[in-house]
This record gives sequence, structure tokens and C-alpha cells, in this order.
Amino acid sequence: MNAPILEARDLRVYYHTKRGAVKAVDGVSFALGEGETMGIVGETGCGKSTLGKAILGLLPPRTDTSGSLRLRGRELLGIPASEYRRLRGEELALIFQDPMTRLNPLMTIRGHFVETIRVHDRKVSKREATERAAKALRSMGIPGSRLDHYPHEFSGGMRQRIMIAMALVLRPKLLIADEPTTALDVIVEAQILEILRDLRRAYSMSIILITHNLGVIAEVCHRVAVMYAGRIVELGSVDGVFRQPIHPYTQGLLASTISLKTKELKSIDGLPPSLLDPPSGCRFHPRCPFAKDVCSQEEPAMVEFRPGHLAACHFGSDFL
Repeated sequence: MNAPILEARDLRVYYHTKRGAVKAVDGVSFALGEGETMGIVGETGCGKSTLGKAILGLLPPRTDTSGSLRLRGRELLGIPASEYRRLRGEELALIFQDPMTRLNPLMTIRGHFVETIRVHDRKVSKREATERAAKALRSMGIPGSRLDHYPHEFSGGMRQRIMIAMALVLRPKLLIADEPTTALDVIVEAQILEILRDLRRAYSMSIILITHNLGVIAEVCHRVAVMYAGRIVELGSVDGVFRQPIHPYTQGLLASTISLKTKELKSIDGLPPSLLDPPSGCRFHPRCPFAKDVCSQEEPAMVEFRPGHLAACHFGSDFL
């Protein structure tokens, strides 16, 4: 891996509610190299999107964060909100999963771009901002002549391209894509994934791709982190994790995918646990077909079973 652009160490994000603290991210550690694409995969409610929001400083009030989160060596946790706003756009950018709800229906596409650019640099004129916007749109295959159109005048795939162009117009170093292909048909999905690959090659940009779709991870990413109940349970290269998964949860996810060779549908029994009161020991043990007494009593450590391939399982060596 190249020198890390982002490092998380024992990162925790707890949401405070009337019922107690929701441990959405609970002790996550990883490093992301420059120019690397890392996928984060897991079931709904496992903490993927919260992790992305924590990196971007977009967490709601009454949220406790602890641990360490460093961007190019600089600690992000605890910095002033005004400083975080400057970093968003110039250093960090986000692609949302539903562009229609993120674009203002009363603003033209020109207005969105001009506002984004001038918030970060007041010295840029509206004319120059418009020129940058047109160039960014053209790089996504959308003619600059459509700058004065409104969001509803575009298809879902084109709106997602606009969101990508807005995220990249300030040339950030790290892009977080939160379910960027949700609700898109397979042809448009393939186009969006190709754009992400081109961006990584053209700008040496680092990307964190959050998704449920293992096929998307396989297409785009160098490494994959598998999250369950607020924790990373397996981390390694896409090839290593997909070909020889170690954690039983990862094995279940891969077994549940559908291909042209699928003859029988498979699933993981049970439901993800409540993050208000997660299980003791290994959080997957109530659903794990291989669980033993130690799994409910002791929390497994992240162990490097192969070079660069880590998993949190007491019996991981049995699956090698």
C-alpha cells in the first residue's frame, strides 16, 4: 500500500438516544493509501454510512466520537466546524446515494456549481466558476449547454454524474461514494463504475466505496473491509477476501450472492443485532453456524492470517 492518506485507529461513534447509546461504529481501525480504492460492505445498519459521515464531519448533534481519525497525518476529530467545512470540497468529497434528494429542485445546475465553488474561493468570479462547471460536466459526458437546466430535467444516471462532477470540481484528495449506484439500472451502473475507475487513474484519488453490492466491490476496489454490528470483521485484498474468506460472516455474504450458476438461494439466518445492546464476545456468534462457547464470552482480536488479510475470528485458522 502507498503512504496512507487516511488512518482510523479505534474509531468510535455513539449516537445518544433516550434508550441509550447506539454504538454505530465501535472500535474501527484501518489505513487507506493514496490512489487506493477501498470498499466497505455489510448489511443495513452495520455502520457503513456512519463511518463515511464521521470521516466527513457530518455527524448530528449529541454524537460522541473517540479514537483517532487522521487525514494526511492531521487529526480530524475535534477540529472546529469552520475548518471541517473548508476541508470538505478541497480535501474531502462525498457522493450521495440519491442525487434527486441532494440537489435543490429550485436551483439550476449552474447555481449548484457556482455556489459550491465560490463558498470555497470567493475570489473566483461567477463566469470562471461557470467555466469550471462546464468543464466538469463535459468530463462526465454531459454538455455544458445543460447548465441552466433543473435537476428534474435529467435522468437518474445523469443526476448521479452531476453529483460526481460537483464532488470533483475542487479536486479533493479523498472521495467517499455512499451507494453511488443504488436504484440505477445495470448499464448506467457500469458507466458510473467506469467513471470512478477513470477518476482514480487520472487524479491519483483515493476512494472509499460504501455499498451492499459485492459485485461493485469486485469491479472497482483494491481492498475490502467487511463490517458487522459497528466493527470491521475482515479486511484484505478483494481477491484474497473473495477467493478465500476467513470470517463466517464474510462467507455467508459471498454465499448469498446470485450468479448465472446459482441453483439454490442461500441466506444468513437471523437478523443483525441492536447496536443499543450488542451481543457479548463476537457480535456475530448468535448467527454463526460455527460458534462455540468462547465466541460468546471473549471478543476476538483482529489477526493477520495471511499477509495483508486480517479477520476477527477465534477459529479463523480453521478456514484457511
